[in-house]
Amino acid sequence: MAPLSFWQHTLKALSDHGFWRGMGTLHTSIYRFTGGRVGASAGHLTHLLLTTTGRTSGAARTVPLTYMADGERFVLVASNGGGDRHPAWWLNLRDQPRATAQVRDDAFTVLAHEARGDERARIWPAIKRWNPFYAQYEQMTDRVIPVVVLTRAT
Repeated sequence: MAPLSFWQHTLKALSDHGFWRGMGTLHTSIYRFTGGRVGASAGHLTHLLLTTTGRTSGAARTVPLTYMADGERFVLVASNGGGDRHPAWWLNLRDQPRATAQVRDDAFTVLAHEARGDERARIWPAIKRWNPFYAQYEQMTDRVIPVVVLTRAT
């Protein structure tokens, strides 16, 4: 891994410090209160609320996440802001792939899987073009950043 720039070092410190957790709580509250009228997008980036089951606590855990549409599916990136650890929401989904997503005011059950092989090879370059921060995050960590696909459960 190449030496981090000042910007990358700052982003990594924020992810390791829990800064995004506090911002996520505020984002989730506003998103829910407004039915997604506020918080569902920022420029061209779209956001959903993902509620997973805590792998240790069994409690519902909700986080706002940026997603890219892939047909009827929702693609998430478990970047953790370029941190060296996987985000808790991804660890929760790995243990229990059934979750709830909310897009604007529409809440529904989803099933999650990690994109691998040809699927990841197709999605990863597209999502880095869609959100260039992911290319930065990829340079900031030695871990392979999971690409997570959500499909509505039937």
